[in-house]
Amino acid sequence: MVKVSVIVPVFNTEKYLEKCLNSLVNQTLQDIEIICVNDGSTDNSLAVIRKFAQKDSRIKIINQKHSKQGAARNNGINAANGEYIGFVDSDDWIDLDYYEKLYQTSKKYDSDLALATNIRTGNGKNKKRIFLTKEEYITDLQKKMDICRIWKDGCPTNKLYKASFLHKYNINFPEGVSCEDKIFTTKSVFYANGIATVPNLYYYYFRNPESTVNFSRKTRDKSDDKEKARREVLNFLKSHNAGIRDKDFWAVKKDYKLFGFTFYRIKESFHTEKHLLFSKIPVYEKSEKSHAGK
Repeated sequence: MVKVSVIVPVFNTEKYLEKCLNSLVNQTLQDIEIICVNDGSTDNSLAVIRKFAQKDSRIKIINQKHSKQGAARNNGINAANGEYIGFVDSDDWIDLDYYEKLYQTSKKYDSDLALATNIRTGNGKNKKRIFLTKEEYITDLQKKMDICRIWKDGCPTNKLYKASFLHKYNINFPEGVSCEDKIFTTKSVFYANGIATVPNLYYYYFRNPESTVNFSRKTRDKSDDKEKARREVLNFLKSHNAGIRDKDFWAVKKDYKLFGFTFYRIKESFHTEKHLLFSKIPVYEKSEKSHAGK
């Protein structure tokens, strides 16, 4: 058993893949395996992976028909032999001591999950989406949600997961959809015995300009997937009686449409319902708790 399995879903990222793989093969923690799941790439991504694999036996290649990132990550999880599992997207990169520090901190606290700082980079700008300034071990559910900003940033890649923990709770990714990250990350944070934070350690999330799409059917489909993901997250937390802060997680309860256009929307959180004109303009809000207290 290796210490860490790193799963890299790959789809048409030949321009960025070499930088990603260089950051992995040069990790200070050498006892890792790098599982590259080629998701039906039509560019030279597979050739890039094979070039690296010829030089580094730790790289494993899985080929699949294009099935999107969720299926690629699940296939990687099923093939993983590591004590811990991490995810790196093929146009991103990480610090060279990234997995050494995450692994050591996870072992120190016997933690199901370890967390690093997530930096969004692109267009000459860097923005810290999660910024960790101290090492700590967090077990309180609300504090776990807060440190990971789950309601805002359901990112699975700036984390390290104990493999036995993922298997115990059958935590995997929805397949065939966009926004597959949200429910996976929510379940992981919810079930984790705790979260060990590692300061001054960075995952670099690259905003790939080629992944940006104009308003089209593809964009509408992605928007639908986002709403489904928000509903799945809210339903999961409600069904598990998660005693966490109201108004962090929202999902559409009802849309009223005319000629296919939403002119009135009702959204709900744990205890609050809000009504919106044209999906954005607040009209009315009510809380179950405020009514119950009267």
